[in-house]
Amino acid sequence: MSYEYRFCPNCATALAPITVAEDGGDKTRLRCAACGWTHWNNPTPVLAAVVECEDREGRVLLARNAAWAHKGFGLITGFMEAGETPEEGIRREVAEETSLQVSALSLLGVWDFQRMNQVIIAYHARAHGEIRLSPELAEYRLLLPQEVKCWPAGTGYALAQWLKSRGVEPQWIEWPAPPKPPSAAQ
Repeated sequence: MSYEYRFCPNCATALAPITVAEDGGDKTRLRCAACGWTHWNNPTPVLAAVVECEDREGRVLLARNAAWAHKGFGLITGFMEAGETPEEGIRREVAEETSLQVSALSLLGVWDFQRMNQVIIAYHARAHGEIRLSPELAEYRLLLPQEVKCWPAGTGYALAQWLKSRGVEPQWIEWPAPPKPPSAAQ
């Protein structure tokens, strides 16, 4: 269930979880009892690119988002916009976020990122030009493929797939185990 919607955007009635038979079986969704509006809570398509810089010895560009609390680096990503194809969208995102121009694209694959309710559509993008980051990105690194470390989530799997296609065995970042919940008071 999504916590984002509490009231119907059509008539302002409080939404309630209602179970209805659908093609795949019974589903519980937030629905408006007054007008029937349904919050489908479908995953959002997110575009991602392993950006290989043609004019920098084939190094891979990883960037750190300015809004991230952690200091990790990731792929260039962004939301697909209405009226554009995924290919147009990732070309736009690479240009907006890095000022690089994409000369060639190839689809790496599609991965789910359930924690964020997203579907990642990932590409390998060969690009060139002078790197100028948008305010959305804090900094970047250019790494040789064998220097890159993958992360065990969403776009990290796309990066690993690209490395394997280049004959490079992916190296993985070790993520700390989640903290244990505090024990109950005795």
